[in-house]
Amino acid sequence: MAIVNLTPDSFSDGGVYLEPKAAIDRGLEVFELGADIVDIGAESTRPGAIPVSEQEELDRLLPVITELTRQGVTVSVDTMKPTVMCAAANAGATMINDVNGLAADGAVKAVAELEIPVCIMHMQGEPRSMQQQPNYVDVVSEVVDYLSVRANAAIEAGVAEHNIILDPGFGFGKTVRHNFELLEHLPRLTDLGFPVLAGVSRKSMIGEITGRPVEQRVIGSVVLAYRAIQQGAKIVRVHDVSETIDMIKLHQATLTAR
Repeated sequence: MAIVNLTPDSFSDGGVYLEPKAAIDRGLEVFELGADIVDIGAESTRPGAIPVSEQEELDRLLPVITELTRQGVTVSVDTMKPTVMCAAANAGATMINDVNGLAADGAVKAVAELEIPVCIMHMQGEPRSMQQQPNYVDVVSEVVDYLSVRANAAIEAGVAEHNIILDPGFGFGKTVRHNFELLEHLPRLTDLGFPVLAGVSRKSMIGEITGRPVEQRVIGSVVLAYRAIQQGAKIVRVHDVSETIDMIKLHQATLTAR
């Protein structure tokens, strides 16, 4: 899953693809490079981010989604808002990626009616304040329990079980230690029986360990994506598509050589 943010303030590519043409060109580029899904977001969820209005989010998203899907790109929309989910699906998006775990009023109902895959993510708090004081007694158990509850609630509301994907939410209300505990215990989440998405690309957990700024975290991102795949992740959400695909090809080659 390739990341394309239509925002002025996302932590890695904020402002780069704010104009529709730039976003469309990038979406086509990463799809041609081999990304299976292009995840389009128009509201930053970086720590400290300020929410945008529903209309502004739609104005950013819809022209890009419409054109990318017209050209055959598989598009996921990264949004927390039910109205935006529905409008994006009507424009051609075939997956919802909700960092808010379908917690917004009407979100579960919207996804059930759309009948398309949805990624349900764990986040402690909300983007504006989530990194101020993340606190858990047992981060792995609490994240797994939360996602189990949210998945079951979605199923009870009519979301097809085969359409549910889970994301532990690396960096969303977690310390560096929390993030690495979740990564190393990812099989606890995969044991729930749903595909797991891992989004570790260029995140601060890499910077804290390596001392590298965001633009120099490609190697760290690929290493952590590799570890996530080893631990059972079925989707990795990344900025650096070519490098990650090279890693996956090499990983698959080692498996077939056994």
